[in-house]
Amino acid sequence: MSGNYILYESASGYGLFEVANFDSLANSPDDITDVSRFGKSVKLAAFKPFTSAADALEQINAVSESQATEDLVTFLTTNLPKVKSTSKAKFKLGVSEAKLGSAIQEETSVPCECNEMTGEVIRGVRMHFTTFLKDLTDKDMSRAQLGLAHSYSRAKVKFNVNKSDNMIIQAIALLDALDKDVNTFVMRVREWYSWHFPELVKVVNDNYLYSKMVLLIKDKSTLSDDSIPALKEVLGDEEQAKEVVDAAKASMGQDISPIDLINIEAFAKRVISLAEYRHKLFAYLQDKMGIVAPNLGALVGELVAARLISHAGSLTNLAKYPASTVQILGAEK
Repeated sequence: MSGNYILYESASGYGLFEVANFDSLANSPDDITDVSRFGKSVKLAAFKPFTSAADALEQINAVSESQATEDLVTFLTTNLPKVKSTSKAKFKLGVSEAKLGSAIQEETSVPCECNEMTGEVIRGVRMHFTTFLKDLTDKDMSRAQLGLAHSYSRAKVKFNVNKSDNMIIQAIALLDALDKDVNTFVMRVREWYSWHFPELVKVVNDNYLYSKMVLLIKDKSTLSDDSIPALKEVLGDEEQAKEVVDAAKASMGQDISPIDLINIEAFAKRVISLAEYRHKLFAYLQDKMGIVAPNLGALVGELVAARLISHAGSLTNLAKYPASTVQILGAEK
């Protein structure tokens, strides 16, 4: 590397380091890790502490988005040699991110570069940073890093514009999982109860209604014409209720013990509970889609729209896709 300055963004402030000889640092790893060797080639040129925790968060947010803030530009122009144009500069500024370097170069005309050697020197600066500043201890540095890390993380979560999308993605994933699980569990209820009342499967096809009928009927021998009103209340059809009673009277199924019936009932209750929660989750997803992407939901339906958002990762990503990519997403399961 031909440059002789390094910019380091710490949790405490901006540090500008002058590097006397980059070639000497490239000889061995010990030149970076050994503080005495490293200190012979790298010297602190200037340091600008952050004025407060809010200022630190603002500056680091800008750096993470590759933006050169006014404070950073002022700090560099004040402490670096004067530059009229990038091509005439006799030095280069090493930075950790190429995009940040481009932003700094655009604002100050200071030539910046980011490569492997720059990264190694910045690593050494990070390791020995407190040795360059007499008033900054390792404990103070750790405390500043921890506080800034918490603030930065909270800010990122708080200002995540896709957090509503995340709720939709989680809801549709859970809805698909519930559909598979409920179908699997209902098949188990059908197989289990069919040993006692096999004819009920042909009369009641709906999974949810079948589970409710198992819970209502229990022992088929107890069914009579007096049971028709209760069956009708569940099925919503008197003729179907009569078919269930007639099928029970002529059933070829075996008798069932009380302990077996208790276990079947308990499992049927679980299945019904899952099915009812699935309906509530679908209503929640519809409401969420109406808030986040009402037009998309109106075009293709809430379920398909939610799956498209899930495949794309977010509504913003989906909006950026060309039509051909959306077509491919629609073909995926």
